[in-house]
Amino acid sequence: MVVQVAELAWGDYVTIAVYFVVVLIVGMWSTFRPNRGTSAGYFLAGKDMSWFPIGASIFASNVGAPMFIGLAGTAAASGFAVAIYEWHAIYLLIALGWVFVPVYVASGSFTMPEYLKKRFGGKRLRIYLSFLALVLYVLTKISSEIYSGAIFLQQILGWNIYLAVLLILAVTAIYTIAGGLAAVIYTDTLQTIILLIGSFILMVIGFIRVDGWENMLRLFMKSAANYTLADPVKYKCGLPREDSFHVFRDPTTGDIPWPGAVFGLTIVGTWVWCNDQVMVQRCLSGKNLSHAKGGTVLAAGLKILPFFLFIIPGMISRILFPNEVACAKPDECRKFCDNPAGCTNIAYPLLVLRIMPSGLRGVMLAALLAALMSSLTSIFNSASTMLTMDLWRRFRPKAKERELMIVGRLCVLVLVGLSILWIPILQASQGGQLWAYLQAISSYVAPPWTIVFLTAVFWKRTTEAGAFWGLMGGLAIGVARMAIDFAYPAPLCGSGDADTRPDILAKIQFLHFAIIISFLTLVIIVVVSLLTEPQSPEKLRRVTWWTRNDKIDYEEESDESEIEEDDPEEQASSIKKKKSVGKMMYNWLCGITDEAKPKLTKAQKAMIREKMTDIKEDPFWSKMLNISAVIVSALTAFLLGFFG
Repeated sequence: MVVQVAELAWGDYVTIAVYFVVVLIVGMWSTFRPNRGTSAGYFLAGKDMSWFPIGASIFASNVGAPMFIGLAGTAAASGFAVAIYEWHAIYLLIALGWVFVPVYVASGSFTMPEYLKKRFGGKRLRIYLSFLALVLYVLTKISSEIYSGAIFLQQILGWNIYLAVLLILAVTAIYTIAGGLAAVIYTDTLQTIILLIGSFILMVIGFIRVDGWENMLRLFMKSAANYTLADPVKYKCGLPREDSFHVFRDPTTGDIPWPGAVFGLTIVGTWVWCNDQVMVQRCLSGKNLSHAKGGTVLAAGLKILPFFLFIIPGMISRILFPNEVACAKPDECRKFCDNPAGCTNIAYPLLVLRIMPSGLRGVMLAALLAALMSSLTSIFNSASTMLTMDLWRRFRPKAKERELMIVGRLCVLVLVGLSILWIPILQASQGGQLWAYLQAISSYVAPPWTIVFLTAVFWKRTTEAGAFWGLMGGLAIGVARMAIDFAYPAPLCGSGDADTRPDILAKIQFLHFAIIISFLTLVIIVVVSLLTEPQSPEKLRRVTWWTRNDKIDYEEESDESEIEEDDPEEQASSIKKKKSVGKMMYNWLCGITDEAKPKLTKAQKAMIREKMTDIKEDPFWSKMLNISAVIVSALTAFLLGFFG
């Protein structure tokens, strides 16, 4: 293992302790919000969020521990190119606010599976998406967060992995279970501030250590282990890439080829930013469409920062510690980080451990914990929403508000348990390829779903059968490629082994493969849709881009997703009963109130639904938001051109 050159001082522990206390206070404070006892209050924060916490939560939910570990590690290995994942997302975030959210809000959907149900009818698409999303959350998102956090804590604290992760998950689960999405968004806002401060301090110290930007560029091209510099032919894989300072790279020899970065990443990114429950749910919690748009613009602007906060520090770490970070011998890598595939994953934690002054290490560790817990809370809340609203109610269609609240919280507890059980598997995985692994999995699974959502929103002729069989065909192709990928791993750097992988794996990069899957999925959807009966115009109202402004008679519309209300007489009867202290604590934790609620009339329900699905905007703020989106887009275009 890496030799510890510094230990945490008492000031670091004080910083960490203060962080935990403040986060718990903010999380618990949000549990006293008056509408947390309803599904809209728990899952959509009562649709009362403003643009700033929405944008901060989107950013914090994405910038988790894999960003510290994977993004910085990939930058240490290959330079600037990984920035395309961050800057590309800026345009997709704007598309989320301007194109997709208006359709989702107009349809009155809580979740993405629910939107598919409203758009196509039937059950299989909604159930399948819910199930697949839950599986992927456990196997990729939650697992990567826990694994990345474990690496960081091991390097800095030397703590037992299970004890550290159990502590983080326990604190995370407490305020997520009790507070719902409101707790997640409010704590995300706090954690975003901590994250930016800690990362900025480390970036400045790193630049000072390498004497500025120009010197950093010069030194990076010379950063390699001693044995690599002595024998650059044998250990060529341990040298910096010749195109390290270019974002767009050769279509055949580049590690992130430009056609894949432009087209393949657009397909994968559309799923991540515009169709995934974790991101969309924050926008659906906005007071109105303008606040949802404002949140996406803020998040888009913040996505410019990871280049400076994570990518550059990752490269600086390689310059300062080349023997460890840039190791090219499997045996040496195993000695430094217990992973023969490479040690670039330790670039960021090693930088924190060795160059941060005493006291500030605690701030940086708090920033890691902020990122880790922020992403976990978002995943837990979104997963519980889908399980409750899309799967549980398939089996319990008459489930009442109280039951849904309890099931949503129990789902979080189950996910916490599954996450802990997954830790041993994470320790045994090829962590040296964490970022590429996550992106590859997304490239195999996401494209079919992206095409389904795009055709659902923009092509009214798409039918349920077309969407379903297109999805099945695309996923079959993606899973086949995934199986080949796991069966034929790439040879380790410096091992001398020949690359015996099949051409479909060795010569077709995963982002290029995403383009192929998307095309085949689209062909299946179009052919099957044209051969099947189209949906009636009445069924398409407010569920596509072209029909989002259609009028609906809310009184006559039957909504299968309507939640059964508690009987006022039963509520009144329960109020008369004397409640024990245990019962009162149970009600508080589960967000349940025994106060009688008035029975809503059909007209009142219609008014509430109309408010929930309103997409009208104030003309002034609409114009201001359009200008802001153009400014952020132009700045991103400049950066892509400058570093391209």
